[in-house]
Amino acid sequence: MAQLTQPFTFKNLTLKNKIVMAPMCQYSVDAKDGIPNDWHFVHYTSRAVGGAGLILVEMTDVDPDGRITDYDLGLWSDEHIPAYKKIVDAVHKQGAKIGIQIAHAGRKGEDANPPVAPSAIPVTKDDKMPRALTTEEVQKTVQQFQDAAKRAVKAGFDTIELHGAHGYLIHQFHSPGINQREDKYGQELSLFGVQIIHAVKAVIPEDMPLLMRISAVEYMDGGYDIDHALEIAKKYQAAGVDMLHISSGGEAPPGKQKPATHPGYQVPFARRFKEELDIPVIAVGILEDPLLAEAVIGNGDADLVAIGRGMLKDPYWAIRASEQLGDTMEPARQYKRAYPKK
Repeated sequence: MAQLTQPFTFKNLTLKNKIVMAPMCQYSVDAKDGIPNDWHFVHYTSRAVGGAGLILVEMTDVDPDGRITDYDLGLWSDEHIPAYKKIVDAVHKQGAKIGIQIAHAGRKGEDANPPVAPSAIPVTKDDKMPRALTTEEVQKTVQQFQDAAKRAVKAGFDTIELHGAHGYLIHQFHSPGINQREDKYGQELSLFGVQIIHAVKAVIPEDMPLLMRISAVEYMDGGYDIDHALEIAKKYQAAGVDMLHISSGGEAPPGKQKPATHPGYQVPFARRFKEELDIPVIAVGILEDPLLAEAVIGNGDADLVAIGRGMLKDPYWAIRASEQLGDTMEPARQYKRAYPKK
C-alpha cells in the first residue's frame, strides 16, 4: 500500500493522505480589494474534489501594501472573512483540510509606493527603493499578523502557514544580506519572526498546528547557507512553529550559485531540517512524478509532499497519483463511474 495515500495526523489536524496543494499566487483579485472571488472558489474547491489531503491557500497579505501586486488576496479586514469561509466550507465538504498562508511582501511589493523593508535595500537596482520600517512600524506589523490569524480562525481554516521564505518580509528580517538594521530587530535576526509566531500562537486554538515556510538557502551572492537557516528555524521552533515547509531562494536574482532544476532538488534540504530539528516537514519542488513523491515519503525525507505546478496542470493530480501507485483513492460520488473497481 502506497505511503503517500495513507492518512496523516498531527495535533488536531488529520489528513486523509499526505498530499498537499502548495500555495501558489493567482493574481486574480480583479477588484483589488483582497477578497477571494469565484476564481479562487473554483480553484481551491476543485483540488479538494481532486483528492488533495491539505489545501494551502496562496500568499494572503496582512496589509494592502504588503501585497506583491494589488491583485493578491488579503486578510487585513473582517470584510474578507465571509468569502474565505465559503471556500473553507466547500473544501471541507469534499473531505479535505485547508490552511492559509499569511504574509507580507515587504520590499517585493510591486504596487506599493514605496514598499517597506527591514532596510532600504532594493531587490535589484532596477526595483523600487524600499523604505525602512521604524521600530514602531515593525511592532505594528506583528500585530497585523496576529489580527489576520484571528480572522483565519473565524473563517474556519484548519491550519495557518506563516510565509518566511522566498524573500518576503519575514525572510527579509532573518537574512543578514537584507537586514542591516541597528535596532533590536537587526541585532537579533530571528526576533521579528519569533514575535509573529508568539502573537499568532496566542490567538489560534492550542491544538492547531502552526506551519512555517522557510527558504533553506539563498542564491544571491553573499546569501545565507543552510546552517544559518537551521539556526533561525530552531528559534522559530522554540517559539511555537509545529511544522516546517522547506523551500529555497526567492530573495533576489541568483548569483554564482543557481537553484537546481531537477525533480526533487529541494528534498535534501527537507531531510536535513527533519533530522536536525526533529520536526515534521513538508517537501516541495518539482515532485509531481507520483513515484518520486512516494519515494520522498517512503524514504522518510519528509512527512508530507506539496505539489504546486503539477496541480495547476491537473486539479485531479492526487487521484491520478493514487491510481499510478496502485492504491486508488475514493473519488467524489459523482465521479465514481469513471473509476471502475478492479
